Amino acid sequence: MARSIVHIDMNTFFVSCERLTNSALNGIPLIIGGGERGVVASCSYEARRFGVRSAMPIHMAMKLCPQAKIMKGDMELYSRLSHDITEIIQEKAPVVEKASIDEFYLDITGMDKFHGSYKWTNELAQTIIRETGLPLTFALSVNKTVSKIGTGEGKQKQNLEIPEHLVQPFLNPLSIQKIPMVGEKTFQMLSRIGIRTIQTLSEMPAEALQRMIGKNGIELWKKANGIDNNPVEPYTERKSISTEETFPQDTIDIDLIRRILHGMVEKLAFQLRSEQWLASTVTVKIRYANFDTETKQCRVQYTSADHILNQIVTELFEKLYQRRMRLRLIGIRFSGLVRGTYQIDLFQDTEEMLALYQAMDRMKTRYGFDSVMRCAGATFKPNNKNEILKRKSR
Repeated sequence: MARSIVHIDMNTFFVSCERLTNSALNGIPLIIGGGERGVVASCSYEARRFGVRSAMPIHMAMKLCPQAKIMKGDMELYSRLSHDITEIIQEKAPVVEKASIDEFYLDITGMDKFHGSYKWTNELAQTIIRETGLPLTFALSVNKTVSKIGTGEGKQKQNLEIPEHLVQPFLNPLSIQKIPMVGEKTFQMLSRIGIRTIQTLSEMPAEALQRMIGKNGIELWKKANGIDNNPVEPYTERKSISTEETFPQDTIDIDLIRRILHGMVEKLAFQLRSEQWLASTVTVKIRYANFDTETKQCRVQYTSADHILNQIVTELFEKLYQRRMRLRLIGIRFSGLVRGTYQIDLFQDTEEMLALYQAMDRMKTRYGFDSVMRCAGATFKPNNKNEILKRKSR
């Protein structure tokens, strides 16, 4: 039996949330993002007509669309409305996966026995629009890949239903860039050998594609042929991520403690970005040599950027550590997590900072977390006694 998988995409979600609270923003080019040296987090269709796109530097977007209004963005508002949408969907759908703050997959296989699957999905969509006031697009098909591509096409052609026998005719004329896993580099590489449409890609031998682009070649070939067996993963909201370290010996070495805290932040922030989370609460924990344990926390604007979190953690530690006794343990927890479609906090960070984080994350993902790190968070451990003696003699 063919599966029935729905992909729901909230249209220009950040922009729609802002317009929900301020109708004066309707119909005008609107950009959500940072300052003059920041990047675009989201933009309205009016701005997109001028060539503005997400992750584009703000200064470039303003050259393309100088009449656009720029707003910093309100992640707390977006998170609250995303939560409202999630509750509506979870109440009605049997299996729900929340792919990001504004994207959902639903597995409604078998529901056509009792309701028409498209009719049921359309009724759910109308309920979301009515109760939240936010626009959306959905597509219904046999798997996640085809449904996601369908919502992208549906933004111009309205909601789509793509039954199994129409999957390949639907995919064939589309650009290979429509496949979710095809980035700019892959597109350019395939374009150079004449592969620009999904049909051409689907007809290429899978083994040749694997030799060309590596282990993802087979997966890309499957997607071009409308094959995707990935399940809809039931949605569970993660509450927090944390780490702590107990010292081998109680210490009052503040420089060492700060380096360890920086290293903890870097590791947790990388995890946040890898899993596409943004944190809104930071907690620092210390345990004194006499086992007294104290914590201090504060709310922050949603972020997953090391430099922002490091500053907050440092300030909390300095406020918390007042007794000047030796410490036995330190720990950090990031909580109040929300899903986001962006690797880092695009509202706060500059174009250069975005490029730095992306480069570091790529190296960490490929070569391991320790392949590159900030000096502030590095702790150097001599390999042997001779190395210790050398350092002491310098």
